[in-house]
Amino acid sequence: MQFLRENKSLNRVENIKLERHPLEVRQAIIDTYSKEGVESMNAVPGEVERLKWAGIYPQKQGGNAFMMRIKVPGGVLSAGQAQVIGRISADFAEGPEPNPVFGNNFLDITTRQDIQLHWIKMEDIPEIWRRLEEAGMTTVQACGDSARNVLSCPVSGLDHEEVVDAYPVAQAISDFFTGNREYANLPRKFKMSVTGCLEDCGQAEINDIGLLPARLEDGSIGFNLRVGGGLSDGPRMASDIDVSIRPEEAVELTRAIAQVFGELGDRDNRWTSRMRYLVQELGPEEFRHQLQQRASFELRHAGEDLTEHYRGDHVGVHEQNDGDYYVGLNVTVGRMSGADFVEAGRLAEEYGGDVRLATDQNLVVTGISAERLDEFLAEPLLERHSPNPGAFERGAVACTGNEFCRFAIVETKARAVEWARHMDENAGDVGQEAVRMHFSGCSASCAQPQIGDIGFRGETAKTEDAIVEGVDIGLGGSLGGDAAFIDWVEGAKPVDDVPGALTALVERFKEERREGERFHEWSRRIPNKELRGTIRSVGRNRGRG
Repeated sequence: MQFLRENKSLNRVENIKLERHPLEVRQAIIDTYSKEGVESMNAVPGEVERLKWAGIYPQKQGGNAFMMRIKVPGGVLSAGQAQVIGRISADFAEGPEPNPVFGNNFLDITTRQDIQLHWIKMEDIPEIWRRLEEAGMTTVQACGDSARNVLSCPVSGLDHEEVVDAYPVAQAISDFFTGNREYANLPRKFKMSVTGCLEDCGQAEINDIGLLPARLEDGSIGFNLRVGGGLSDGPRMASDIDVSIRPEEAVELTRAIAQVFGELGDRDNRWTSRMRYLVQELGPEEFRHQLQQRASFELRHAGEDLTEHYRGDHVGVHEQNDGDYYVGLNVTVGRMSGADFVEAGRLAEEYGGDVRLATDQNLVVTGISAERLDEFLAEPLLERHSPNPGAFERGAVACTGNEFCRFAIVETKARAVEWARHMDENAGDVGQEAVRMHFSGCSASCAQPQIGDIGFRGETAKTEDAIVEGVDIGLGGSLGGDAAFIDWVEGAKPVDDVPGALTALVERFKEERREGERFHEWSRRIPNKELRGTIRSVGRNRGRG
């Protein structure tokens, strides 16, 4: 089925997808490009764009340097799968020079529970795929205009705050869409989340499809539907369209929504082609009507929402619902060595559990018995990836940045680590477990700055002497019961002035906060003009603002 709108001029990418189905690039890599080199791929019009459907992006360095993304539905990896990924990173993700902060042969955990590898060479891709597929993993449609990795609570099936195990539903949805040619050509990326806990760990409000736990009219437990959420330019919270489903209806529901998006979504303008613009254009009632025309079952009205609040992370020691424990390890900005990821998998194997990836770029090791918990907490890996980090390292999230991404304006990963450690060393007790500091190198919002306590967006800034790297600074984002995006309070702050500005903000927060008030709540209460004045009290910012 070709999802095309009649009498419209298609954009460049849409024409590329029509010329040859993008999923076919995978076999071309195996048969030709890995053997004949990158030049053979570059000679095929549009082929670089089609690489995304195989989970591959060219790095900004060009030539034979690629980023590879591995899909991990619901964030769940067996101990063996984690070790396979770690060894692939150690064997193949080697840059020409070590990163001064992270070294070499590292991997990145993403905000969509994926794994990203850098410095991958075209000739090595078939062997990497062989190892992944042997272990039951894939990179297919980890990128591109199709269904991306399906999110779920990282401790699905284990947590006390859960009314339905959402992981099997997320896995079934992923299985349906992955490699499905009929639904692999959508107007733009298509992001889904399924969570069965009471804490919205899957961030339903900022996904194209969000399924949240609900009590249906007959008293059974299922999901309520949200559609059309997203960040980047034009951020939007997902809409409630008055639909609930049983778990066994989830695949058909998501298929029908993909059909609505494929048939009615904008294929002319890449800037307005995300599903949130379609939902906004149609409105909740009309979108529901269009969905009913394509779904194979009668849509029922929404049930009682059971989500109570938003849980930012799963770091620390937590009892499972079976009496064992899971331990969330802090992976600051999601970057760790392949060797350490192998070790995480080894520990999961030794202690009897698995490895879970979280949407805040951290990881969880499950299935640790009470008798062996102290032994686990003494493992050397936990000295590097602590279950008890400082508030700022615990909340630090960062995108790839201009180290690898051609769109990013500034370096993010190393800088976010530096800023978080500076704040943990200098800010003292802030009265909350984590201050969520999200750093995106451009406006694409891969690090989700709009939902952070503090959000950064890469910019250029003017000083007296030069144009330098800078950031826009936003404050007050959150999901859950008090969901709201940040206000962009200050523009183009030179990066060298940011640690001082953060210190001034946090000191003011500590002085003025009310009992139990969290940073995002305080920053919403204080007028933006006053917050801006505090930020500008440090350094001399001549950027816009």
